[in-house]
Amino acid sequence: MMKLRACILFVFISNSFWAVSVHAQEPELIWDEATGGVDTVYLEEMTAGEIAAAMRDGFTSVIVATGGLEQNGPNVATGKHNYVLRITADAIARKHGKMLVSSIVQFVPEGEINPPTGHMNFPGTISLRQDTFEALLTDICNSLRQHKFQNIFLIGDSGGNQDGMQNVATTLNTDWAGDATRVYYIPEYYSEDRSSFDFLKRLGYTQLPDEATGVRNNIHTDLHYESIMAVADPQLVRAHTRLQNGIYEVHGVEMESESELIELGKKLAAYRADITVRAMRKAATQ
Repeated sequence: MMKLRACILFVFISNSFWAVSVHAQEPELIWDEATGGVDTVYLEEMTAGEIAAAMRDGFTSVIVATGGLEQNGPNVATGKHNYVLRITADAIARKHGKMLVSSIVQFVPEGEINPPTGHMNFPGTISLRQDTFEALLTDICNSLRQHKFQNIFLIGDSGGNQDGMQNVATTLNTDWAGDATRVYYIPEYYSEDRSSFDFLKRLGYTQLPDEATGVRNNIHTDLHYESIMAVADPQLVRAHTRLQNGIYEVHGVEMESESELIELGKKLAAYRADITVRAMRKAATQ
């Protein structure tokens, strides 16, 4: 709605007119009203007023999470990393407390576009140039700083995202020296017990071949990702179809039901939250 500060009203009287100055009342600012009633930590699901109210209540820490759109074998949706982050970032923010989550960065470097390299050799993959990725992260962080967020935490669900996040954190912290806002790159989210392999073993799920060999049977997925995705929606990993066909198997591990897969995903999300929040608190004290 346009603000009407002043206008000239022309009144026609007896083939002539008088110019009358009319001053409109300033409209009431309503953007800062916090309606509430929505249980979410995601900025994109909150109103501006709800975000402002949360920040006044101490929610001055925010996660910027980077995912990706890439091939993940025949049974797993290309948005694997983005769907995983919808679950894990939520768990991290709630465990940390007084923390929100910016929109997940869905596009990241996935290989050269032309000629294609890496995941760009497979349909559905979308890749960014490294400088584009870092520029995007820089603008996101600058926007969050403008709104007075004080702690910006960068986490990435894919290996190709890590260097860019570290570069952006280093550069911005140098540029913002002495400022109230700091950027923290948290590699532990991705690297500590990568793919929760050891944790899964403790729960009785041993994937083959051993992850130490770096071999995934030529399928770009594993039990860690598929179970967390199932928390969002089991059909993202085609669970119903695979179970119906009697072939739900991931690197030597067989799943008996959707409920088993979902419950495992919830445990893994809580585990990644423990790792990440511990690393966040340590980083913020250094």
